[in-house]
Amino acid sequence: MKSNIRFMAAAAVLALATTGCSASNTSTSSEDPGVSKQADAALAAIQGKVLSKGPNGEEPSSADVAALTDDEIAQVKEMHATAAIVMHYGGNDWATAQVAGLKAKFAELGIEVVAVTDANFKPDKQVSDIETVMAKKPDIIVSIPTDPVATASAYKAAADAGTKLVFMDNVPQGLEAGKDYVSVVSADNYGNGVTSAHLMAKALGGKGKIGTIFHEADFFVTKQRYDGFKATIEEDYPDIEIVDEKGIAGPDFAGDAQNAANAMLTENPDLDGIWAVWDVPAEGVMAAARANGRTDLKIATEDLGTNVAIALAKNQLIVGLGAQRPFDQGATEALLGAGALLGKVAPPYVALSALPVDHDNVLDAWTQVYHQDPPADLADSFVD
Repeated sequence: MKSNIRFMAAAAVLALATTGCSASNTSTSSEDPGVSKQADAALAAIQGKVLSKGPNGEEPSSADVAALTDDEIAQVKEMHATAAIVMHYGGNDWATAQVAGLKAKFAELGIEVVAVTDANFKPDKQVSDIETVMAKKPDIIVSIPTDPVATASAYKAAADAGTKLVFMDNVPQGLEAGKDYVSVVSADNYGNGVTSAHLMAKALGGKGKIGTIFHEADFFVTKQRYDGFKATIEEDYPDIEIVDEKGIAGPDFAGDAQNAANAMLTENPDLDGIWAVWDVPAEGVMAAARANGRTDLKIATEDLGTNVAIALAKNQLIVGLGAQRPFDQGATEALLGAGALLGKVAPPYVALSALPVDHDNVLDAWTQVYHQDPPADLADSFVD
């Protein structure tokens, strides 16, 4: 497939990449040939693999398990089924791509999407959203819980009513795969954390002081990212010291991260880098770096959002990230939901591998992640 060819080419580019030195408005390079070789070898070793376990320790299954035959697709179309998408938060590129992938695949399957909701990371709002959606009696709900405890009873009620539940990334407490829900589909969040650690280490030349900004919530996948990043830095790069760690709870993740980064830079004026748990907090870290005159700061993160992609293209501040594949994740969730309508039994945990992204492959990575060409503002931002 073309996307696989692009991925192989991007990985080759990544393995050869060197981050160029900069003027005063770009991130300067500290790369060390030995560390670069170490990081590139580590990234090559995990290419296409999933390092995460599921929420209950499940081994990952490939997205290929969701595929339907032509006869099965025809049967689904004859059902004239309906689906609802109940999001935890809709205000970023990841959520937009997830919904786009779901809608595209549901349309191919003849399944009508009757509702798309956004809880803005508020559990009580999501509970209300689920109850409102259930009044439409959807055959399928695809959702990501804001809080696995506070939302559990609402999801359990939906399952007991016969709705097929497919989860993104996280599952409500007490619900059982194969009984209460079909499956959970996730990016390799631990692997994304590992990926961003290697890219950060490469940019730092394997030494320096860094801070981390993590998600201060009971949220399985963001914990996985943090664990993957921290473990890799501590185990593989002993000359990089994590000197400060601050949590953010949102919903103003960019603002909270900016405040946390400001405090870090004030408390640690010799800080070399900061890791942020996803792209929106990373935007806040970029704002803090600029406000403090620290355009040399190295920032690593997860998720290929527009603003961090533009920073990568310009070679400014962002040095690398582990990207999810949200469009493909959404398509996989839709297929699993449709298969459940036919009585197919899915594995409890399906995961898609991490995609390493740096300056050199950011445009190609955008095409892989979003299934569309890079927007003009991103493409025009790329500097050689």
